[in-house]
Amino acid sequence: MISYLPRIIFFSAIVLLTAYSQSSNDPNYQASKSLPDYSQDTFQQYIEDTKQWLLTHRVFKTEDIEKELQANLPFELMPEKANGDAVLLVHGLGDSPYSFIDVAKHLASKGYLVRTVLLPGHGSKVGDLMLPTLEDWQNVVRHHVALLKQQSNKLWLGGYSTGANLVTSEALNDPDIEGLLLFSPAFKPRRSIVKWANIASYVVTWADQDPETNYIRYNSLPMNGGAVYYQTTEVVQDDLKDTLYNKPIFMMLSEGDRVIDSKFPISVFEKQFINDNNQLIWQGEGELSLPNTTRFSMNRPDLHIVNGSHMGLLFAPNNSDYGKEGTIRICNNGQSKEQEKACEQGAETWFSSYGQIQEGKVLARLTYNPYFQESMEKLDKVMSN
Repeated sequence: MISYLPRIIFFSAIVLLTAYSQSSNDPNYQASKSLPDYSQDTFQQYIEDTKQWLLTHRVFKTEDIEKELQANLPFELMPEKANGDAVLLVHGLGDSPYSFIDVAKHLASKGYLVRTVLLPGHGSKVGDLMLPTLEDWQNVVRHHVALLKQQSNKLWLGGYSTGANLVTSEALNDPDIEGLLLFSPAFKPRRSIVKWANIASYVVTWADQDPETNYIRYNSLPMNGGAVYYQTTEVVQDDLKDTLYNKPIFMMLSEGDRVIDSKFPISVFEKQFINDNNQLIWQGEGELSLPNTTRFSMNRPDLHIVNGSHMGLLFAPNNSDYGKEGTIRICNNGQSKEQEKACEQGAETWFSSYGQIQEGKVLARLTYNPYFQESMEKLDKVMSN
């Protein structure tokens, strides 16, 4: 039962959002008639069918169609020297398989067969996030887990943000999974208002609507996307309840993360993930004082880094798009329009989590991990024990 005051706040927010979310003829904000199939008998057919679907339904952001397709398609990396094991990686809300390009390359270099999936509603146009259900996301993971089991001795699952929720639930219900690689696991949102997204979706279409300029990820969010994300938190929290999980876990979190409640996964890591070889990478200044934890400072004025971010864990410093000299700079970072414009026009820029404000500094999103190599070495130890 919603108490009186929260109800007023909630429906006031709906009115404001309705006023903000005007109808648009922009094809980015229109939904396709249906979602692509993900239940093919082979992974190669899945890639090919998805490619054909994207060629028909995607709103391309540049003239380089092939580059955009490769960033948004599910992909497979075959190792030169296979160890017989495999990893399935699942991206987050609004993102694409490209989220795991650097992690996947590292894993393949260590002998793993690596695959990524494309969560339904992603990779085409943000309007398509109006379409998927929780079951769509769960089923694509479950189907490709089954396919990859056929080609591996041991199967690991990895996920970023919402993807971490999906793979954690899958692993907790499948004893054949060898272990988990979790990046910014979104087990619990930072803002509790997200729980009302499902109800709000009946009244308003968009939680946020921004120009769609990034060929790798969406900038906007339909209310349905937020609602399905929240459903993944309900499922994973229910799966975790009163559970002790003894398979190996690698987890990365950022103290500066403004998207998730980082205290919750830390508590789960401490109390419920009980394998002796677990490893938590903590990017921040505060000490966690937990066993099996490595802390990396994100107070890095030498790199113009103010603090860590939700997405910055995944990419290597030399990544061509999101790295230290990357071509994509996310200036829409929760600061004033004047600062955002200065960032876009090439002013001296610092890098931080979303919503970080520092007097006298123009801030863009931190999109790379200055400790990427050190983090991957810790990941290797978890997987090799």
